[in-house]
Amino acid sequence: MTVKLLIGLIVLTITTTGFYHTLKPLPPGIGYEGTAHPLTNARMLTDRTLHFGNEEPRLDHEIFNEAFDMISSARRFVLVDMFLFNGTREEGSRQRPLAEELTNALIERRQTNPELRVVVISDPINTVYGGTVSPYFQTLRQAGIPVVETRLGRLRDSNPTWSALWRFCCQWMSNSETGGWLPNALGEQPVTLRSYLALPNFKANHRKVLITDDEDGLSALVTSANPHDGSSRHSNIGLRFGGPAVADLLRSERAVLALSDANTEVVDEMISELPQTAAGIDSVDTIQVVTESAIRTAAKDIIGNAKTGDKLDLAMFYLSHRTLLEALKEAHDRGVEVRVLLDANNDAFGMEKSGIPNRQAAMELNGAGITVRWCNTEGEQCHSKLLVRRDTNGKAQLLMGSANFTRRNLDDLNLETSVRVRSDDHSEIVRKAAGFFDDQWNHGPGETPVMSLPYNAWADESRIRYWQYRLMEATGLSTF
Repeated sequence: MTVKLLIGLIVLTITTTGFYHTLKPLPPGIGYEGTAHPLTNARMLTDRTLHFGNEEPRLDHEIFNEAFDMISSARRFVLVDMFLFNGTREEGSRQRPLAEELTNALIERRQTNPELRVVVISDPINTVYGGTVSPYFQTLRQAGIPVVETRLGRLRDSNPTWSALWRFCCQWMSNSETGGWLPNALGEQPVTLRSYLALPNFKANHRKVLITDDEDGLSALVTSANPHDGSSRHSNIGLRFGGPAVADLLRSERAVLALSDANTEVVDEMISELPQTAAGIDSVDTIQVVTESAIRTAAKDIIGNAKTGDKLDLAMFYLSHRTLLEALKEAHDRGVEVRVLLDANNDAFGMEKSGIPNRQAAMELNGAGITVRWCNTEGEQCHSKLLVRRDTNGKAQLLMGSANFTRRNLDDLNLETSVRVRSDDHSEIVRKAAGFFDDQWNHGPGETPVMSLPYNAWADESRIRYWQYRLMEATGLSTF
């Protein structure tokens, strides 16, 4: 009887732990919805890998070129918050050493300007949750640049089936940067058992943000791109902007520092110096910072308020969120022209993937009459997260940034940052974003370069895998 009682208490404790950490109050500042501010000094940036048959792929990079220019012009302040910040590479593929370039750019600017204050925030995946040493983090810290590894445990659990057990039995285990003996799926240095036990929690600081100052004030870059060598061939999109919206972005970054018990003094000072409004600036074009669930709210509003004759274009690395899939189908039924461009979920840094969830989401959309195409990739990923709406009256909206359209990315489980832009279809920002989509959509087989493929090229009509996706999305037993 005593043994049964003990087992019952353990089961009750684990179950209670799972419920609490799924529903617990969020840390302050999560799910942040900023004010719509005038769009100031905006520049749209894109990365693409172009394929020309048997020729070497061509990498057209704008995003990190702009990021390094921003850092080289910084006078007093730099904040970097990036998810993947490491040098993991695929053997034999053409890649750019982005992690090394970013590390060197920060150190060189700090050496040139010793008064520069730099804050680097990243995800603990880069040290495999404390099981390895990041040479880039180590080099930055030796140069006097603090690196904050986000305290993910304070976020809600995205995979409660595992995380409840993890919190009960395993989170108390110490980790070692040098005592690993297991193979490392993310690098070469062996890792500990604890690192592997932490991995299935499936939560992340998935943001990709850069904030710097120059003689014109603070500027920000919000993007879908990571400073990760293995990601340097991916297609991505980013937006640089200035003005009072940067203050909202700083507030959202302060929340990450606070939940990680890091010093917020520098960010507090920069926020206090920024104007809260932008008097005298034409506010026809606006930008709004949105994080976590506020991104879902913005996406649902953009899709849900589209009317007959309006156009919706979605380019997405992962698409699985039930609310937004239903919203897209309802928009199509209202007479909205919907086009969806997806990654086939076939490759991940040299490893073959199953196609879940995009091929299952595509099957559902295709069955509803929505046209779906696949990015033409050869080992890289179609990594953009972009929603474009162009209305019959000439108005336009964009939603872009770090967030995939999945439960993990949009339901206050990961940390994410995107921006919502309201403008018109003649603005340079909208034209470049729409052109980025149109180029990929229209350059199919027979064109040079081939940038997309029809639905049938990667179609998967398996009902078993469809319901596998639905189960994974609902329970959190997935990496998407």
